[in-house]
Amino acid sequence: MQVPVITLDNGSAGEIELPEAIFAAAPRPDIMARVVHWQLAKRRAGTHKVKGMGEVSGTTKKPYRQKGTGNARQGSLRAPQFRTGGVVHGPVVRDHGYSLNKKVRRLGLISALSQKAAEGKLVVLETASAGETPKTGALAKQVKALGWKSALVVDAQVDEGFGRVARNLPNLQVLPTMGANVYDILKYDVLAVTRAGVEALKERLA
Repeated sequence: MQVPVITLDNGSAGEIELPEAIFAAAPRPDIMARVVHWQLAKRRAGTHKVKGMGEVSGTTKKPYRQKGTGNARQGSLRAPQFRTGGVVHGPVVRDHGYSLNKKVRRLGLISALSQKAAEGKLVVLETASAGETPKTGALAKQVKALGWKSALVVDAQVDEGFGRVARNLPNLQVLPTMGANVYDILKYDVLAVTRAGVEALKERLA
C-alpha cells in the first residue's frame, strides 16, 4: 500500500510502500484487548499490603476463659472482629504480571497498526527532528498546524533534541521502535511513524 510521506512542516516528501501484512491486516479487537490487559497488569506495582492476625501487634493471651462467662468464645485479641485485629484474606505484596505468547503480542501490535491505518490516522514522517535549536514552542506550533489533538511519534532512534522538547507537550509522546506498544498506539489519536521507524518495524515484525 502506497502512503504519502510528509514533513513536520506539513510539506510533501514523496511516498512510501507499506507492507500490507503489517499495516493492512484485519484488526483483532479481542487480541488487542488481551495485549493491553497484559501490559497494564505488568505495569502494576503490587505493593499493596495489610497485616494479618500473625502480624499485628498485641498479646497472644486468651482474653478470658472458654466457658462460663456468657460471652462468645475468643482465642485472641488479634482476631479480625476486634478493632486492632488483623485483616482476613487481605492484599499482599505480589507481582500482577503474567506471561503472554509472543505470537499473540505480535498479532496485537500488527492489529493496532492496521487499525490506525484503516482509520486514516497513520502518518509517515520523513524525519522527527527538532532542528539545530530545539524549542518546545516551535514544535507545538507544528503539531497544531498538522491538526494533531494527540499523537504518538515512533522512530528507529529517538532524536535527543526532539525527545527533550516533546516531553513538555502533554499530548505528544515519542518512542523508539522497540518501545512501540499496543496500549500507547491506541491511547493516542494519531500514530506518526518516520521512514526509519517503518523500516525498523518491518525488521521487528518480520
